[in-house]
Amino acid sequence: MTRMLFAAVAALIPLATAQRIGSIPEIHPQLETWRCSTKNGCVKHNTSVVLDALSHPLHAVGNASVSCGTWDGGLSKELCATKESCAKNCVLDGVDYASHGVQTKGDSLILHQYQKSNGVVSAVSPRVYLLDESGKNYDMLQLLNQEISFDVELSSLVCGMNGALYLSEMLQSGGRNKLNPAGAQYGTGYCDAQCGSSPWINGVANVDSLGACCNEMDLWEANARSTALTPHACNVTRLYTCDGDDCGSRGVCDKSGCGFNPYALGDKDYYGYDMTVDTKKRFTVNGKVIHNAVAEVSGSEVDSITEGLCENSASYFQKMGGLKQMGNALRRGMVLIFSIWNDSGQFMSWLDSGSAGPCNNTEGNPALIQAQHPETSVTFSNIRWGDIGSTYAHKKN
Repeated sequence: MTRMLFAAVAALIPLATAQRIGSIPEIHPQLETWRCSTKNGCVKHNTSVVLDALSHPLHAVGNASVSCGTWDGGLSKELCATKESCAKNCVLDGVDYASHGVQTKGDSLILHQYQKSNGVVSAVSPRVYLLDESGKNYDMLQLLNQEISFDVELSSLVCGMNGALYLSEMLQSGGRNKLNPAGAQYGTGYCDAQCGSSPWINGVANVDSLGACCNEMDLWEANARSTALTPHACNVTRLYTCDGDDCGSRGVCDKSGCGFNPYALGDKDYYGYDMTVDTKKRFTVNGKVIHNAVAEVSGSEVDSITEGLCENSASYFQKMGGLKQMGNALRRGMVLIFSIWNDSGQFMSWLDSGSAGPCNNTEGNPALIQAQHPETSVTFSNIRWGDIGSTYAHKKN
C-alpha cells in the first residue's frame, strides 16, 4: 500500500443556490485536517465541509414549494428576472448532508454517488468544499512549494466513476455580498477551468448567462481502474465574464489541461486491481513509498508534470500560461474540493477507456452503474498539507 502524495506544482443535480438565508439551519459535517511543518510537525485543525449551493433548496420567500430554479437548471423568470429581484424573492435553506451522500467521521470524508429512499435509488453526486475553522469562509490552501497528502479508498469506484480531490481558485468568502449574504457557509462561488454557465455566479443570479471560470488543479481524478493528475490554467485570475461554452475558444481557460495518466502514457500495469498501486486496498502510510509511473516523452523519461511534457502534449495549456500560471494560483490560494460523479455524455471515457484506460466504451454508462453498483463510493481521509517532506513518513522500499 502507498500514501498518495502530491508536491504542489461535475455533474450536480439542478436544484439552486444562494440569496437570502432561510429558516432551516445549515449544519456542516466536521472534518479533521492537519497543517504540517518541518519545524513543528502536524497540527490538527477542526475544519468542516459544505455542499455546493446547487444542492441546497432555493425557494420563494414564504413558500418552500415554489423553487427559484427550473427543472433544467435555469432561473425562474417570475422570481429572478434580475439579480436584485432574485435576491429579494428567494431564500436559501440548509440541507441534510446524509441524504445527499455525505458522511464524515473524524478525519474521514465518505461520498456516495447514490442514495436509496423509500425503495428508490437516485443519484446525488455530492461536491463539497473545505471550510476553515470558523465555518464561515473557505480554507485557502497556499501550496506553492508545499505538499499535500491524503489516504483514499476507492475499490468500489467502477469504470465510469470519478472520485475527485482538486483545487479551484474560488473566492475565500464564496462571493459573499449584499445580494449573496450566505456565501461560503452555503457553498456559493464555485468556478473551474471548464467555465460552466451556471444559473448562479458567486451566489448571484446569472441573468447574463456568463461563465464561471478560474484556475483549476486536479490533484486526483480516479476510479479503481484509472487515474489522472491535471493542471488547468486560465490566462486571467478568477474570471466570471466569458460567454458560456465560448470561453475556451476566446482564450480564457484551458479545458483539456496538461495531464499525467499512467495508462495513457504507456504504463498499463501501474495502477488498478492487483497492480503496482493496488486499488483493492486503501492507500495509506505504512512505511512504503511507491515511485510514480515513468513515461517516455519525446525521448526523455518523465515521472511528473514537467514543462517538457506540457510542451509536447498540451499546447493550449502552455498558451494559457502553463505551469507558471498554475504556480501563481497555488501561491495566491485555492479551495480544496471533493466530489464523486459519473458522466452521461461521455461515460468518463476521457479518464478510463480507449487510450486512457482499460475500461470498454459502454460500461461507464451511469444507468448501468446505478443498476449494478449503487453502493459505489469514495473515502478521503488523513488530509495533510504543509512543508515539503512534513506530511508523510520518509521510508522507501
